Amino acid sequence: MEAQRTEPAGATAEAVTPRRIVVTGGAGFLGSHLCERLARDGQDVLSVDNYFTGRKDNLATFLGQPRFETLRHDVTFPLYVEVDEIYNLACPASPVHYQFDPVQTTKTSVVGAINMLGLAKRTKAKVLQASTSEVYGDPEINPQTEEYRGNVNPLGPRACYDEGKRCAETLFFDYHRQHGTRIKVARIFNTYGPRMHPSDGRVVSNFIVQALQGRELTIYGDGSQTRAFCYVDDMIEGLVRLMQTPEGVTGPVNLGNPHEITVRELAERIIALTGSRARIVHRPLPADDPTRRCPDIGLARRLLGWEPAIPLEIGLERTIAYFDRTIAGSDNKAARATP
Repeated sequence: MEAQRTEPAGATAEAVTPRRIVVTGGAGFLGSHLCERLARDGQDVLSVDNYFTGRKDNLATFLGQPRFETLRHDVTFPLYVEVDEIYNLACPASPVHYQFDPVQTTKTSVVGAINMLGLAKRTKAKVLQASTSEVYGDPEINPQTEEYRGNVNPLGPRACYDEGKRCAETLFFDYHRQHGTRIKVARIFNTYGPRMHPSDGRVVSNFIVQALQGRELTIYGDGSQTRAFCYVDDMIEGLVRLMQTPEGVTGPVNLGNPHEITVRELAERIIALTGSRARIVHRPLPADDPTRRCPDIGLARRLLGWEPAIPLEIGLERTIAYFDRTIAGSDNKAARATP
């Protein structure tokens, strides 16, 4: 049974006048779903993206909406617009992408945060930082609470992302204390769903693409490491609710699914759901890969009246259907291009 949604504590009715909202990373996986939700709610939405990992195809279905527009822009440069709310989602979020150019990844997290905080300071806008469960590193406690300070290697190959996001959180709270900037910080745990990049190296997209193409499913390590997967619609609901909380609520707030599953069990479920005959193979575990990852969402339940509502089985079926269409479309394009 799906969990019941309740109104966030202290939430007020929507204003009649649409809010001017900037979503950085708006053409990415999470960003495009957030833009679509906000535009559907009648807000004036500006997607800001440099298209390093974001894709225009992610925005195609709602590009024609009158209150939605896009801007090609890199957040490491200042942005001059008038705005009421900012969702700062800009940053490569998968190891394949953020390790491609680690210096740029750090700059996007740190300089991008400074620029968005400066914009919020000038316009007196609310600004939400999309932080990450990676701030906990390879955790020594499970599940992870917001009070846990983490176990992060600042010198490893994941540090450009982990430490970049940790520094961004520091900047958000310093701007809040020093300038009274209205901040919200969400720590996002593993999220999946349609519009994931098929080659982003994340476990859900990897397994689904490999299963649909009849290739071996690659598990790094012995597969006993755990993750907790939240469907994208639930995550977007959590982000919107956090933005709508009263002024005194800053976070950080964990957003994710509190139900753990091993990577091997996930692979077996995807094989069953796709009807694939693919077999599982094992590869060495990457450096600093966390062995356990699961959020304590007690704070989100209390402050936002939020918890995930989409069961893993249903979310995987929707995601598999998306990748099935995407792969079929790519195959058709390739066939038409062949002389």
